[in-house]
Amino acid sequence: MTRTRLSREQIVGFWAAWTGWLLDGMDSVIYALVLAPALTELLPRSGMEATPAHIGYVGSILFAVFLAGWGCSFVWGPLADRFGRTRALAATIMVYAVFTGLAAFSTNVWQLGLFRFLAGVGVGGEWAMAGTYVAESWPEDRRKMGAGYLQTGYYFGFFIAAALNYTVGAHYGWRAMFLCGFVPVIVSIITLRRVKEPARWTAQESQARRAHPLIEIFGPKYRKRTIVNSALLTVAIIGLWAGAVYEPAAITTLAKRAGMTAAAAAKMVSVGTGVLSLGTILGCLCLPVLAERIGRKATVALYFAGMMVTIPLAFGWAFYLKDGLVPFITILAFMGFAGGSFAAFSLWLPEQYDTRVRATAFAFATSVGRFVGAGVNFLIAHFVLRMGTLGTPVALTAVAFGVGILIIPLAVETTGQTLPD
Repeated sequence: MTRTRLSREQIVGFWAAWTGWLLDGMDSVIYALVLAPALTELLPRSGMEATPAHIGYVGSILFAVFLAGWGCSFVWGPLADRFGRTRALAATIMVYAVFTGLAAFSTNVWQLGLFRFLAGVGVGGEWAMAGTYVAESWPEDRRKMGAGYLQTGYYFGFFIAAALNYTVGAHYGWRAMFLCGFVPVIVSIITLRRVKEPARWTAQESQARRAHPLIEIFGPKYRKRTIVNSALLTVAIIGLWAGAVYEPAAITTLAKRAGMTAAAAAKMVSVGTGVLSLGTILGCLCLPVLAERIGRKATVALYFAGMMVTIPLAFGWAFYLKDGLVPFITILAFMGFAGGSFAAFSLWLPEQYDTRVRATAFAFATSVGRFVGAGVNFLIAHFVLRMGTLGTPVALTAVAFGVGILIIPLAVETTGQTLPD
């Protein structure tokens, strides 16, 4: 079958969106990678002892603050529907780059929390802007795989962050890692200068400027699917992010249990993050093919089931083995593959909404779950402190995927349908 040839503009636009998403992923995981050393330094300056329990507790709270910033990123959706996809995309990249870099200058945990919240506002908006842009700019017979290709960028970002931690972080410390977050500013400038708006949005621009998208996505036409999509993304965010953010801390614990030095443990964290990332990239690439063959709903259910099994295996079983490091990292590969479920939403969400409200719907659905995820992380922090371990609390988040599988039948099946105007 002959595929529609992509124009130079479509290729440049895709790589701008993909690179922004890659750097977004890098930004997101930098915090998880530097959590222990950053809090070890900053907690005493904030009037707290840097014990493992306090690091786990405060780390969970700061991650919840970051997720709350993500939740506020729904504001980018109406802006993108009104003023254009590329302008909003460039703005999200600029915001998360600036505040990630500024985190390097934190002198206490309160400043670090503020910078992570503001970075989260930018990080959370990039996915919706990039996903909407690719869906609208690529031809119909290419956009499904385009969604899978786009999503790999985020997890290549994990890999880049792991590589930076292996080199920059291991030699120059956590502040240097945050300074690397300034790099996306360049991508933001390139996006504004070289990437044009999708023709679909341009054709609807006059209508989009008069629309009230936040009201429309809760109108009779879209209300049910908006609620269901938000619920499914909440499930994905609770489970995957709990696993991903605590993976470095878990590997650090297992490495030290195996007698490794701090430097060797840091490098092992990078290896584990790389394994998780490569597994997720493979999952993202396989997902569009599966979604076309067995449908959107069945594919998401399959990936959710994978998460429901691998999270307890990693954190509830391997984490408590005497020699659990190798089994834990092995399971990460399968957990990563199942975590590719996020690619389904890059493909599926744009198919459910008209152009004039698409970015708002995408941004809202991907943002609302982060508020719930923030609340869940507060609970995890409480149980980590109370139980003195992070394994069991994180393992219990797998329950969310069971709930998600029960919700999936309520979703709209769009397999075989074209992107609506």
